Amino acid sequence: EDGLSEVQLGHTHVMGFVTSQLVQPYRDRPNEGTLAIFTEFSPMADPSFEAGRPGESAVELGRVIDRGLRESRAIDTESLCVVAGKFVWAIRIDLHILDNGGNLVDAANIAALAALSTFRRPECSLGGKDAQEVIVHPPEVVDPTHYEEAVMGGRMTATVNINGDVCAIQKAGGVGVMHSVIMQCLRIASVKAADMTTKIKNAHLTYRYAYSPQVESYKTERSQRMIKRHTSTAAVDVSEPSHKEINVLLRHHLERSTIRSGELIASSSNAMEIETQLSEQDEKQRDGGARTFIGGPSNWDPLSKGVDSDALKVSLASRGI
Repeated sequence: EDGLSEVQLGHTHVMGFVTSQLVQPYRDRPNEGTLAIFTEFSPMADPSFEAGRPGESAVELGRVIDRGLRESRAIDTESLCVVAGKFVWAIRIDLHILDNGGNLVDAANIAALAALSTFRRPECSLGGKDAQEVIVHPPEVVDPTHYEEAVMGGRMTATVNINGDVCAIQKAGGVGVMHSVIMQCLRIASVKAADMTTKIKNAHLTYRYAYSPQVESYKTERSQRMIKRHTSTAAVDVSEPSHKEINVLLRHHLERSTIRSGELIASSSNAMEIETQLSEQDEKQRDGGARTFIGGPSNWDPLSKGVDSDALKVSLASRGI
């Protein structure tokens, strides 16, 4: 690459890089360019080096190399002049010490010479009266590029809302600005603020209509995933009874109903016999004269004749007593 060199002497490693720019010359030397040497010592190169401002060793190394290049006439400073007293080329050599294994002076000097030998300054020319005219547009630039920012004389930032109200103004150095220029910039900012606010709202609506259905579907799908579902193997298998089993159950039920009906009929017949016996005893007492008997069981007490008490209870219950 032009203007770049890398030198390694033993364990000493140095990198050199050359750059240039147009500047105004010194008053005592209006037709000569300038040369500057800058050295940077990395703490990774040697534990004794410190980061930040160059130390005494770095300053001394730069002076030694600068004196050697000037005294040896390695660079013709007069060839760097473009317009005497106005524009000259300023050459800068940066030397980076990557590793210090000793003899830094020789390694840095070789790196500077190698970088200068590959450097080519840009060509430039000045037009006379017959040169093409350049159309200069209004100096106010709303959205400057990187190159426009490099040559602009000043910058002013205005904060304006959609209603055109000025909220803040910031002037970041540079040349002075007249009142008329400030008002012109505020009018431009007011128009741009309304336009930009409309674009932001439209972008928000577009995003909302484009992605809202997807968000809702995602929420629905997520809710469905949270519902617990049992697998088919965990379900209870309920089988329908066969005709044979139904017939067996019906037969068993009919037999139990028949037995219960027989018990009820037997209980009813016992109750009828008891009533018949009671009525016969009453007739005998009326015919033979009623005699009162106090103490001891009566002649008509069914319990003394061995009547079943359970049957009697069933009989009384059937008549609602």
